Amino acid sequence: MTESLGSAAPIGLKVSDVFSVMRGRSYRDPKAPPGKSGTVRILRLPDLGRSGGVGPPNDRTEWLPAGREAELLQPGDILVTRTFAPGLGRGAVVREADLPAVANEYLLYLRPKGEVPELYVQLILTYLRSGVLDRIATRTANMSRVSVPTLADVRLPERDDTLTEALEEIVVAGEELRRWSEEAAAVVGGIFGFDGSTRPRARGRVIEAGQLLRLRANAASQLDDFGYTVRTRFPYPIALRWREVEARVSSEDLRRAYTAVLAAAEILLAYCALLTAALAREASIELSNVAALRNKFIGRGGGGPGIGEWTVILQEISGERKRRGLPDEHPLHDLGQLLNDDDAEEARKRLAKRRNNESHERRVDDVDLPTALAGALEDLKLLLRRAMFLADMPLIEVTSVDWNSFRNEASLGFRRLMGDHPVVPTETMKHGSSAVERHSLYLVGRDRSLHLLRPFLVGKVCSECRTWSTFHVDKVEGKIVMKTLEHGHLQREADEVSLQEAGLL
Repeated sequence: MTESLGSAAPIGLKVSDVFSVMRGRSYRDPKAPPGKSGTVRILRLPDLGRSGGVGPPNDRTEWLPAGREAELLQPGDILVTRTFAPGLGRGAVVREADLPAVANEYLLYLRPKGEVPELYVQLILTYLRSGVLDRIATRTANMSRVSVPTLADVRLPERDDTLTEALEEIVVAGEELRRWSEEAAAVVGGIFGFDGSTRPRARGRVIEAGQLLRLRANAASQLDDFGYTVRTRFPYPIALRWREVEARVSSEDLRRAYTAVLAAAEILLAYCALLTAALAREASIELSNVAALRNKFIGRGGGGPGIGEWTVILQEISGERKRRGLPDEHPLHDLGQLLNDDDAEEARKRLAKRRNNESHERRVDDVDLPTALAGALEDLKLLLRRAMFLADMPLIEVTSVDWNSFRNEASLGFRRLMGDHPVVPTETMKHGSSAVERHSLYLVGRDRSLHLLRPFLVGKVCSECRTWSTFHVDKVEGKIVMKTLEHGHLQREADEVSLQEAGLL
């Protein structure tokens, strides 16, 4: 196999179709002393780390003099255990920093026959480490053994870069947590000497290290708090509304808290509907309910779109027929599932009814307000949990675009508008196209793709509160009136041509 696997690997490939499978060998000849120039490291089973990489040398590492090795490993080789205790099958990818090195007799290694994308190599490694080695091994006494022919005959998983990146993030997170745990154990273990006396300066070190470890643990534990996750990881318009909900509820101002809950529910649906409209247009998917918004904008009575208009857009995209042919990782699949559930739809109906009653002066009696607030808050939390995918799809504003013609890539400056504050640092990322607009809002997909949100959502400073805000079209009264998701402020300024091209006018 001499060609690249491209963006997708065919289903049904065997290990032998993509890799040459080889055995390590026994090195019984004299070893070289550690640190000597030109020596070659002998990799052993304990060198295969839990995270899928080769661990650093230690005092038990053995070295060979240069020229006595049978087969040097190469970058991209996949090492797996050949002989191991049951349940302890491991694997690792060889990196340039691990070389020069050879594999000993207890290891097998897979060498790519052609160009294999790095992400696919990682997926294959994860697959082999997920229990495959244990399942294909033959058991003798208390040991498991994997043969070259058996490993060569293993069917490989289909390539999935998005899944691979997600798995890698979990592995990295696990390694970081394990490192913190080992650091904590080292601090505790270093307090006392062999005679039980406290080591000099140990008290100060324990207090200093303990403070950092407590801060880490506290920050990590907050992510289990649903409210903290919404406030810090959701898109700015939703996170800000949720912050107001938490503040009103904690102050026991029940009437304002109730109003804030209902407003937050509407903004959640509005944001998701506007994303849906922008993404559908980009994907050339016609949504009749987006076109129907035009009638709402120019209708008499002065009212713009509300929960009803946002809901029907989300309901229309919930049908699988509309999303047929889209890649599995496309954001419209997640948006289509938001209300595609009986519990979510019932919660949405109750919130819409409460919102309409408040708008038409049918307000909840003060006696019933505590119960009404509790019910509305639970319904809002249910919808927010259904929308948890938004935490993985950042809302960004592109601030700069620098194209490199030699590398065929752009360097983008952007602001990540996630969390309850719009003042955030500028970050940078690489992108494979120069067709990116400065000062426009984009949704970042799980696969790192960028989806333009203009003109459905635009970001700029509000003329009323002087705060950076996200705007959408609300109505047409001679001039186009834009409305902020964050505060409901109005502004008579819009890109009429873009709105017409998008079918909104």
